[in-house]
Amino acid sequence: MKKKTDVLRLATLSMLVALGVVISPLLRIEGMCPMAHFINIVCAVLLGPWYALLCASLIGIIRMVLMGIPPLALTGAVFGAVLSGMLYRFSRGKLLFGVIGEIIGTGIIGAIVSYPVMTLLYGKTNLTWFFYVPLFISGTLIGGTIAYFFLLSLKKSGNLSAIQKKLGAKTYDK
Repeated sequence: MKKKTDVLRLATLSMLVALGVVISPLLRIEGMCPMAHFINIVCAVLLGPWYALLCASLIGIIRMVLMGIPPLALTGAVFGAVLSGMLYRFSRGKLLFGVIGEIIGTGIIGAIVSYPVMTLLYGKTNLTWFFYVPLFISGTLIGGTIAYFFLLSLKKSGNLSAIQKKLGAKTYDK
């Protein structure tokens, strides 16, 4: 049974990575990638914080290699993915906390970490520490809202906990 669950987790992770790579350039606003935040939150809720970190990292690396996206694809995703999963778990399954984790992790922490990365790697010295914060927060609010209503509809139908159980993830039935 454990082997079946492991295969299902990897298949789900692979589908989320593929979906994240494909939809991120299609549904993108200049300077923002709301669908990446959608994927981060969905993965964090379905699989947990460490799978969400792996998912965000893989999507970021693939986008950087294949699409020429700067390192913002990583700095703007990994902190939110982990924090989303952690706050979702610490809140015992409250979807809003998963969204808040993404907003704080990406919108604030990831945005601030992006400054030295872009300064050192790309020589963008005319920026301030908070240059990316408004764009990153806007993107997380859009993606987080979509993720919240998507996961809420899964929860109301009873499918969220069913999917989580099949994936061997923690469930918070109430």
